[in-house]
Amino acid sequence: MVDATVGHGGHSRLFGRMLGPEGRLLGLDVDQNSIQRAWQNLRDLACRVELIRDNFDRIAELLAERGIDKVDLIIADLGFCSAQLDDVQRGLSFQTAMPLDMRLDDRLETTAADLVNRLSQKDLADLIYRYGQDRASRRIARFIVEQRKRAKLTTTAELAAVVCRALKAPSRGYKIHPATRTFQALRIAVNDELNRLQRLLDAAPGLLKGGGLIAVISFHSLEDGIVKHDFRRKKTEGVYDVLTKKPIQPTREEIVANPRSRSAKLRIAKRL
Repeated sequence: MVDATVGHGGHSRLFGRMLGPEGRLLGLDVDQNSIQRAWQNLRDLACRVELIRDNFDRIAELLAERGIDKVDLIIADLGFCSAQLDDVQRGLSFQTAMPLDMRLDDRLETTAADLVNRLSQKDLADLIYRYGQDRASRRIARFIVEQRKRAKLTTTAELAAVVCRALKAPSRGYKIHPATRTFQALRIAVNDELNRLQRLLDAAPGLLKGGGLIAVISFHSLEDGIVKHDFRRKKTEGVYDVLTKKPIQPTREEIVANPRSRSAKLRIAKRL
């Protein structure tokens, strides 16, 4: 099996317990800290475990390099873990003043600060609308450009404050923070998340054995839409049997236990 987003190894440990000594588990992640944490959680499994620091859009090349032709399961959890959200250097949260970075892979060259301070007002507005689906994208972009004329935006707190001013919304008292969509848009752009997801989905049919499964957990409508349409198209083409007519979502009890799971959607397809 391939855990395309191994994180700290939670999913891999659950599946890995079902694999005997002949089983093989490959875990991919772009975050070196996650790879190290995952190894601590998976090293006592009976199956063979190999953890690779790379992006899942290179799954075909990574398997070929290891002489693996087909696999039984590919799972991808598209969320990021709490440790990444709380990592001050990662710059994913607007709750505290963090560097405006947002790279899940620190080997990438472009940061969120680069986009915010360099893009034209139009390009910035288009980015926020396309990836954040925020109807106020033009106003937000205008406020960002006006602010950066006075001083570059360098922290998440500064950007969040500008968005709140643009939307005439307080930073507290909302169920969803006013800057959430802008932050989502920048993170997607910095990490090229949607294009990488599509490349993973494109590669999957050629890597799965007959009867093999691909399972994807998404956390917002852009991701879920890509997975849904990909599975449906491949069902029409006779490639997949889609096992989830509607996505599996967390129960109320699961959300209480893990509030960050509230928007999770799981879709599963079987290779014919």
